[in-house]
Amino acid sequence: MTPSHSLPARDADVLIVGAGPAGLTLACALGDIGLSVMLLEQQPEGALVDPPEDGREIALTHRARRVMEQLGLWRHLPADEIAPLREARVVDGDAPTVLRFESSGVDGSALGWLVPNHLIRRAAWAAAAERQGVRCVCDARVTALHPTADQTGVTLSDGRRLNALLVVAADSRFSQMRRLAGIGASMHDFGRSVVVGRVAHEQDNGGVAWECFRYGNTLALLPLNKGQSSAVVTVASDQAPHWMALADAEFAARVDAQSDRRLGVTATAGPRHLYPLVGVYAHRFVAARFALMGDAAVGMHPVTAHGWNFGLYGVEVLARELAASLAAGRDIGALPALQAYEREHRRTTLPVYLGTNAIVSLFCDERALPKLARRAVLTLAEKVPPFSGLIKAAITRQLVGAVRS
Repeated sequence: MTPSHSLPARDADVLIVGAGPAGLTLACALGDIGLSVMLLEQQPEGALVDPPEDGREIALTHRARRVMEQLGLWRHLPADEIAPLREARVVDGDAPTVLRFESSGVDGSALGWLVPNHLIRRAAWAAAAERQGVRCVCDARVTALHPTADQTGVTLSDGRRLNALLVVAADSRFSQMRRLAGIGASMHDFGRSVVVGRVAHEQDNGGVAWECFRYGNTLALLPLNKGQSSAVVTVASDQAPHWMALADAEFAARVDAQSDRRLGVTATAGPRHLYPLVGVYAHRFVAARFALMGDAAVGMHPVTAHGWNFGLYGVEVLARELAASLAAGRDIGALPALQAYEREHRRTTLPVYLGTNAIVSLFCDERALPKLARRAVLTLAEKVPPFSGLIKAAITRQLVGAVRS
């Protein structure tokens, strides 16, 4: 008699590497369809339970809010930290033209909402902790990936081996898991960095976001509550240390001047943070019993505010495909379901990723011809009816929300 070779015991149906917002939210969605999930995270648990403030404000679309409500994240957000985004305005250089993007909803609803990133992370942890089928192993670093025909596994730095039907990488745009799976990525280093920090001002921001493409740098003012806005200054990376070293009063004065004193910025309202700008798009989103999620699949330029919205969209799509496989009695780690996720997620994200890079390149180019081109684009969009709808629709898809509905 030939001896049988049983498979190693599974530690979970799905292993998710990375307990950031994308990984935690996916864990919630998969737990809700009856799958057991184990999250693997390099950070200690304390950094997940109460993550530090990081200066980033996340713009949420209507669709993103619905997903967060359905998965139980939204109720964990402090109500006074949810700021409505009612309108966006774009100005270029010293041009008098202001391009406006208002809500198209017949009920006058907001374009979206702004919420601090660290509070989204905290809410995602709280929601995941409520699921009995979701576990998290902290202080865990994956060093190897072991897919087979019937299941997959990972090895941790302490030598432990964990097995599952599927591994999902949600470990940032610089994903180590993506490399372990042999998946490359296109990276666009913009040579720029953002300096972000809250500012206080005298005038009501009215829920209006300003994107000011100045010569030498770009300033975005994102409307928050309590008489504050988030100032996002994009500069050449070699100039970023200078902006970080400015005294608080000088930083506030520069933000006020570059926003044409529209809000009457009077002071800073928190520390500044620095982030380099690198866009990332994976060559593939799936491999054998493996999928990329969140920034590991698509790392957007922040001008669109799409990163988290696309992450939630990916959660929706993958959870739906795995639920269909589960209901039909099929292997959730088999390629057909993963490839269906990949097709839909790429179809939605790739045009916006490429379009965003093109728009950012145009509006940040300091040469004379691009300056003339972008001024012409804004003038056509503002004053020439046959072009206005087309141009505004194209830019809105990048700046406001391709997955809003």
